[in-house]
Amino acid sequence: MVERVGIGFIGCGNISSAYLKAAAGFPILDIRGVADLNEDIARARAAEFGLKAVSIDALLADPSIDIIVNLTIPKAHVEVGLKAVAAGKHVHSEKPLGISTAEARLLVEAAKAKGVRLGCAPDTFFGGAQQTSRKLIDEGAIGTPIAGTAFFMCPGHERWHPSPAFYYLNGGGPMLDMGPYYVTSLVNLLGPIARVAGVATKLRDERLITSEPLKGTKIPVEVATHVAGTMEFVSGAVVTIAMSFDVPRHLHSPIELYGSDASILVPDPNFFGGEIKLATASEDWHAVPTQHGYADGNFRVIGVADMAEAIRTGRPHRASGDLAFHALEVMEAFQRSSDTGTHITIESRPERPAALAVGVPVGAIG
Repeated sequence: MVERVGIGFIGCGNISSAYLKAAAGFPILDIRGVADLNEDIARARAAEFGLKAVSIDALLADPSIDIIVNLTIPKAHVEVGLKAVAAGKHVHSEKPLGISTAEARLLVEAAKAKGVRLGCAPDTFFGGAQQTSRKLIDEGAIGTPIAGTAFFMCPGHERWHPSPAFYYLNGGGPMLDMGPYYVTSLVNLLGPIARVAGVATKLRDERLITSEPLKGTKIPVEVATHVAGTMEFVSGAVVTIAMSFDVPRHLHSPIELYGSDASILVPDPNFFGGEIKLATASEDWHAVPTQHGYADGNFRVIGVADMAEAIRTGRPHRASGDLAFHALEVMEAFQRSSDTGTHITIESRPERPAALAVGVPVGAIG
């Protein structure tokens, strides 16, 4: 049996519940404690899951902890990540890696200099539907990938989130919030991106919260709330993307990819499962069975488990800092393109994550 890896969580907000629930399904993860700037929140989350709440400093100083899972707000991702790296810990961050490539580069370089691993969400591309879609593409089911579309569009998160202001401040917006799922999924499916062009707009300067407990509160909008653009991949494929908090309703599929021989509908990359469909010029859409595991449920800690396995076996981990930096560079480039009216060349070229094998049991990755 592989030796367990000590894990500590910093940040006990909304998303931490999903991570902690999923962690119980991965025997390699040994959660040693949780921490938050708000100690009451940390104690409440610890009590909910039968864990120990400690201070952030105590968590970083604990020699039994190998990986820090950083679930703070986006503006704090790099600051907290740098502290964890300085303490000699491997780091897996919630997305995005940082709110700019300039600050994220500091974290990437610090981790490399310290000799520790850096990872980042999203890890939904480990999901069964995403992995089977990749297998189909790799095996030539659609021929040569030529083009595609990627859409996330909604009226905004102030309808449901209990504290949505950060979605509209610097570091927020639909591209940095939802774009990581789509860009990361597409890199997993097609490889890295070479250049982008984009247009970014903002519908209004403030938003009205309609969710509890802040219903009726107005919040300022500092970022673009509708971002549209085109990505040219190193492979030559061209994908149109739109991420928006301004659209009441639409009928676009999350991801469609068009090849020389067929087209594929890839399920929502914010989830692990979903229905895959294929069609050719002469054959209508038909469902394709999912072959891989991790398709039925929320496994939103699998990237951490993969890093833990990689530490013990010496292989690369899949949800890498280089992959997350590439996604961030791409997302940031849409605003730069909109501001300058030019194509933006993407400098980073991460390794495409290794595919998962069919038949891997839940709780292991391989």
